[in-house]
Amino acid sequence: MKVNLYDFDNTIYKGDSSTDFFFYSLLSYPKIIKYIPKICRGFILYKLKRINKTKFKRIIFSYLKEIPNVDDLVASFWNSHECYIKDFYKNKKHDNDIIISASPEFLLKPVCKKLKVKDLIASDVDKKTGEFNSLNCYGREKIKRLNKKYKNVEIIEAYSDSYSDTPMLEIADKPYIVKGNRIKDF
Repeated sequence: MKVNLYDFDNTIYKGDSSTDFFFYSLLSYPKIIKYIPKICRGFILYKLKRINKTKFKRIIFSYLKEIPNVDDLVASFWNSHECYIKDFYKNKKHDNDIIISASPEFLLKPVCKKLKVKDLIASDVDKKTGEFNSLNCYGREKIKRLNKKYKNVEIIEAYSDSYSDTPMLEIADKPYIVKGNRIKDF
């Protein structure tokens, strides 16, 4: 099977969808402002390398406990944020695309379905608690999950904004780095 791989945030989406969703959630549920000091402490611990990325993101998504219906909020979020999908991606056919992202699956699944993306591989986050059910889907973990789900897959093109996705880019026939609206060879 031949596929194209795409990172999501800052690659086909202008910005970071998890951050945007937090601020969108804050507008609807102002009480989650109380999580900001906890998130800031987590950020410092992460930067000091005292906690890993998965634990830091678990701290970030702990605010989900305060949202009574996450699915409704996600649907509303994409109604206002789908416009941040970059034109280069909107104008392609997506039936052989796999999006591989560190963002939560529950957050990206609705927009991927609307875009008719073949598949989504993303971080498995409990939308009621913010707990991660597995490692954050980042760096080499993206390739582990791809290989677990698909056998004998040929990667035609791969796109990312970050060199943390080097493992994903290295397995593609045509790897690309996306910076803003510019796409260049890796």
